[in-house]
Amino acid sequence: MDPTIFLQLGIALGLGLLVGLEREWQADEVAGIRTFALITALGVLSAVLAQRFGGWVLAAAMIAVAAFVLQGNMAQFSRGRVDPGVTTDVAVLLMFAVGAALACGYTTPAIAVGGGVAVLLSWKRPLHEFVGKIGEADLRAIFRLALIALVILPVLPNHAYGPYRVLNPFQIWLMVALIVGISLGAYVAHRLLGARVGALLAGALGGLISSSATTASYARRTRHSREAAPMAAAVIMIASTVVFGRILLEIALVAPGFLRAAAAPLAGMMAFMGLLSAGLFVALRHPPPGPPEGEPPSDLNVAIVFGLLYAVVVFAMAAAKARFGHAGLYVVAALSGLPDVDAITLSTAQLVKSAQLDAEMGWRLILVGAMSNLGLKAAVVAVLGHRRLLGWIAALFAASLAGGAVILAL
Repeated sequence: MDPTIFLQLGIALGLGLLVGLEREWQADEVAGIRTFALITALGVLSAVLAQRFGGWVLAAAMIAVAAFVLQGNMAQFSRGRVDPGVTTDVAVLLMFAVGAALACGYTTPAIAVGGGVAVLLSWKRPLHEFVGKIGEADLRAIFRLALIALVILPVLPNHAYGPYRVLNPFQIWLMVALIVGISLGAYVAHRLLGARVGALLAGALGGLISSSATTASYARRTRHSREAAPMAAAVIMIASTVVFGRILLEIALVAPGFLRAAAAPLAGMMAFMGLLSAGLFVALRHPPPGPPEGEPPSDLNVAIVFGLLYAVVVFAMAAAKARFGHAGLYVVAALSGLPDVDAITLSTAQLVKSAQLDAEMGWRLILVGAMSNLGLKAAVVAVLGHRRLLGWIAALFAASLAGGAVILAL
């Protein structure tokens, strides 16, 4: 006898007990802690017997479980419960399938699904609260992300075009979906936290959503409020610091091998700016302003513009390298980093991943683009903010640029 079956039954019982514990705690009348454990074990044994006697055994067991669920619901109807719900019913069938998957050797996916079922069932109240908090604009933003990532992306050709063979429609739009997904995730977290967001978290989430938009929003708030300038400077500085965390996340997702070379210098820049932010934040005693304003960051027009910007940057970098060498790459990095750091980050990561650029030059170009972006944000503060805010930002960004220059020199 294969001893593996005992391990599979043990895992099945454990997962069934876990899910059943949650249902028992919720006082569900269809299935509880013992029932879920038995159903998951039944899935294992049915799949084992099906391997010897045929698939009809597994099908018959599934039908029997469905009949059991139907009988439980009918009993509740007879006691006057009009809407028993279907969550437990689906969980019962899914846990039976988890047991069958264990018997077929899919141990890791089965454990992940079983644990996920338990977590999802326990998150009933937070999930319902989440749905209640999002507005119509947020819902449209989520569906726009689905359009970008699940409808448009799969139909694009995955082939390189152009004289330098770097313009791949699928890869370009994949970068768009990545950026929109990161920004929208941070935006949703910001919406859920709402008024509880203080200056520290507002700056962190602002850096993940859009540090430029956060800078413009807080600079505008200080236009006629001199007292708000120090705390606004702290938020803007935190957002600009978190940008480097976002950069490292993008590199890790697009070119994990490149992360080994880029992590130390970029994390060093982030740590240096973090120390400046912490010093300013601790020294302040003013109440934090509210969270930054703005629309959900998944507008289709904005996504298209970013896609075009990314395509222009990756093409310009390939052309500059071919015609002007490294000096041309630095010029492209500085110019492309002015409006947005994501484009230079992702394009550089793709070029390093495809061995068209070495990793040492890659992180230097990204750092130059990020430093260039600091200059643009300082200009935004000069135009939109109070002079006192400009003084704070000028000093903080000058120190940051000096730190970046030291990292480049070393």
